[in-house]
Amino acid sequence: MNCDCHMHMVLDGIDWRAAIARHSQKPNEAFIHKALEEYRRNGITYLRDGGDRWGVGAKARELAPQYGITYRTPLAPLCQKGHYGGFIGENYVNLKEYARLVADIRQRGGDFIKIMISGLMDFDRFGVLTEEGLPEAQIKELIHIAHEEGFSVMAHANGARTVEAAARWGVDSVEHGAYLDEAAMQTMAQMGTVWVPTVSTIGNLLGKGRFREEAVAAILDSALQNISDFAAMGGLLAPGTDAGAWAVPHGSMTEFLWMEKALGKDAESILSRGAKIIQKKF
Repeated sequence: MNCDCHMHMVLDGIDWRAAIARHSQKPNEAFIHKALEEYRRNGITYLRDGGDRWGVGAKARELAPQYGITYRTPLAPLCQKGHYGGFIGENYVNLKEYARLVADIRQRGGDFIKIMISGLMDFDRFGVLTEEGLPEAQIKELIHIAHEEGFSVMAHANGARTVEAAARWGVDSVEHGAYLDEAAMQTMAQMGTVWVPTVSTIGNLLGKGRFREEAVAAILDSALQNISDFAAMGGLLAPGTDAGAWAVPHGSMTEFLWMEKALGKDAESILSRGAKIIQKKF
């Protein structure tokens, strides 16, 4: 595959605090050039950034054409204050503030909107999220407001009910998508939602000793089974490494290996369908 549909230029795959500090005064162009060169070396021609509030993705978009790469960024992800995502994104308190942020991203030239609507996986405890998702009525409005401004919407979303709600109200892509059930996957498949599972953020933890190995293995098995089941439903999947996350360096190709494990010999053709839609919409 020649695309990575989910990555974070601001991060480095090692230490998120140190990585953010690297860019806190201004985007570190030497780091960005090095990362873009690694993507080019691996044949990547399309990158979709998950966003940051320091302008790193925006600077990478400016530099990417030098490397033959089309680069898309939401500028900053949008996060309800007090919920997951505030460390990297811009916070809003209510829908009125959210709408202002969406309009501001339009003025500043963002390519799409990214919303943060759930917590993360707890990698030490299978089946547990760090926090539950936002209420469905709020998810509906977040998507509607962004669509009204002409944006496609990427959603950081985990948990079956959160993902099902986002798909029901027309989100364009779901990122991560841990612990889905049949109802959530059926809704995504019926609505044409593209799922970007970012399996590397799980599989690359194996053997590292950072989290309970049994929990990581169980989370990975669950994700791979859901990917296989979703593909069997005719659902749309696209490759995204979440590069910059711990143990996932820029230019990593592990995502394609994990997806092949789930999808078998048809992995490339299956992923190509979703990737084409991502590149058209975003």
